[in-house]
Amino acid sequence: MTQTPAFEDLLSLVQDRSAALRSSVAGSPDLDVRVPSCPDWSLRDLVEHLVEVHRFWAAAVVAGPSEMPPAVAPADDTLSADLLARSAAATEELIAALRAAGPAVGCWTWWGNSDVPTTSGAVARHQVQEAAVHAFDAQLAAGTPRPVPAVVALDGIAEFIGVSHGTAGPWPHEPARIGLHAAEGESWLVDLTASGSHVIDGRHETAADLHGSASNLLLTLHGRLPLDSLRSEGDRATLENLLSWPDLD
Repeated sequence: MTQTPAFEDLLSLVQDRSAALRSSVAGSPDLDVRVPSCPDWSLRDLVEHLVEVHRFWAAAVVAGPSEMPPAVAPADDTLSADLLARSAAATEELIAALRAAGPAVGCWTWWGNSDVPTTSGAVARHQVQEAAVHAFDAQLAAGTPRPVPAVVALDGIAEFIGVSHGTAGPWPHEPARIGLHAAEGESWLVDLTASGSHVIDGRHETAADLHGSASNLLLTLHGRLPLDSLRSEGDRATLENLLSWPDLD
C-alpha cells in the first residue's frame, strides 16, 4: 500500500495544488464563470473559499489542542485587494503554521470521531486533498481539466475513506464489500456495515468493484466525475449507494 507522503512533502503538495488552482483562475477571462462541479459557485467564489479554508486551518493549527473550532482573526486590511494575491498569502499562512507546528501537534478537526488523527499532520494531509480537488474544479471551469497527480490521488483515496467515510456513521444499506482498484497498482477493499466503513487486507469476495486511474477514482469519490468514468463490476446499486454516501451536498 502506498505510504502517505512525508510531512514536508505534504506541505509542498499543498502549495503545488493551490498554485495550480490559481494558475487556472488567472488564465480565465471571467472570474464570474460558473464552476460545473460546484454549480452554486463562480471561479471567484472558489478562490474566496480556498482563502477562507487556508486561514481557518492555519488558525486551528496555531491554537493547538481544542474541543472547539478556532476563532479566525479578520483579514489584514493592508493586504492586497487582488484575489489571487490574497489566496497566495493565505496559502503561505497555512504552510507557515503547519511548518512551525510540525506533524504531531494536536488540534481541532471535524473528523474527531474517525480513526484519523486530530493532528497538524492530518490537517496537512487533508489540505492536499482540499487544494487538489478544488484545483480540478477551477481547471474544469476554465476548460482545461487535468488529472490529479498520482501521488496526490493515491493517498487521497485512502484519506477519503478514512475521513469522509470514517465520519459518516453506520452504512445505511445492506452490508457490502467493495473493491477500489487504481490503474497505478493500488487497491482498497472496503467493508461497509452497521459499524461504518473499514478497509480490510487480503483477497475477499466483493459485491462490486471500481477500476480506473487513481485520479478518476478520487474525483468520482468526491462527486466530481460520474460513475461511468470508471469501469465497474458487480452490483451497480451498491456502487451508486457508495458514491452517494456520505451525502456530499
